[in-house]
Amino acid sequence: MEKVRRAANEIAYARNPRKLCRLHRSLIPLLSISSSLYKLSLSLRHSLYRHGFFPVHRLPVAVVSVGNLSWGGNGKTPMVEFIARWLCHVGISPLILSRGYAGGDEVNMLRRHLIWTPTKFGVGANRAAVASQFIQRYGYVDTRESSWYRKQQLGHELNVSVDSENIGAVVLDDAMQHWSLWRDLDIVMVNGLTLWGNLQLLPLGPLREPLTALKRADAVVIHHADLVSENILKDIESTIRGIKESIPLFLTKMDPTYLFEVGNTNANIPLTALHKATILCVSAIGSAESFVKKIQKMGARYVDRVDFSDHHAFHVKDIELIRAKLRELEGKFGSKPIVVITEKDYDRDPEILKQLYPFKTFVLCSALMVMSYKGSTEDSFKNFLKDHLRLKFPAEN
Repeated sequence: MEKVRRAANEIAYARNPRKLCRLHRSLIPLLSISSSLYKLSLSLRHSLYRHGFFPVHRLPVAVVSVGNLSWGGNGKTPMVEFIARWLCHVGISPLILSRGYAGGDEVNMLRRHLIWTPTKFGVGANRAAVASQFIQRYGYVDTRESSWYRKQQLGHELNVSVDSENIGAVVLDDAMQHWSLWRDLDIVMVNGLTLWGNLQLLPLGPLREPLTALKRADAVVIHHADLVSENILKDIESTIRGIKESIPLFLTKMDPTYLFEVGNTNANIPLTALHKATILCVSAIGSAESFVKKIQKMGARYVDRVDFSDHHAFHVKDIELIRAKLRELEGKFGSKPIVVITEKDYDRDPEILKQLYPFKTFVLCSALMVMSYKGSTEDSFKNFLKDHLRLKFPAEN
């Protein structure tokens, strides 16, 4: 399965299909047929929702969706965390809804990051049903401007109270194509490093929907914007505005903050620990390139890499492969190299990574930052969220 995923990824992002190996070229007709069937299924499903054959559920609180049009590495989960932290900061308790794909590594990471906040987590394919269960259990308060004061006055009659347990907003993780739940705000994340590949739908290309689906978006966020040139940013903006001219556009990046060693999450190790070291980057994420580029900027002596497909679960044979690479680097440079992984890879299976001992394995921790761009700042992004979700903060009451 890992080989198939690698082949599909190489085909999807090949600059020149003619330069693909013979095996990969032989897969293109089959992938093309599958892509056409996927397109037909997608169109039919969307049409059934649009014409009311499938129900669209509405929740009694503000709902923001964070999604994308292509597979992996677009910064959805860091953006979900950013929004959840902001909601907590302004006094609104969020419920994060996730499908929990591939063992729930992203949810595990979010739980660890937001452990001291009132954030709640609902996991399941039927997110409307999961949300209803949480709202029934914890209660809710609709903090949208149109209902805030009325509910404050009639709270006892409506069985609504305002405390940290009440759910005040819902954040949908990876929900651009989750049409069964109504949302007040649709944010689409775009990976500035990889963009949309060959512009083909799955599985021939990386797209879950055609680029015209951006017309449904309320905002587009270009992620890893610090790792691409100004000219590329202009090209991306031009493409997006060619589809929806007036759409708000924001830029984000991941700022490395500190490291911790596998087996000791409480010890914050400074980033300088990687200075002049021999590093082996190991990752199974959607955008390994961005991860490696960040490490290369930290003054390491030498940086090598072992990449797996997104959400890949490490097995004993993978550990053996990594250890073989580490011994090769040790022989080449005369000192023990350091393994660096992402938090997502750590939270997928912390235990198996201990098998890399006696080589040190560090986990790189990073935080999403909103970059300044043509008048857009972190503050303007937060104001955008407030305005489009029509929120009335409890502190403003």
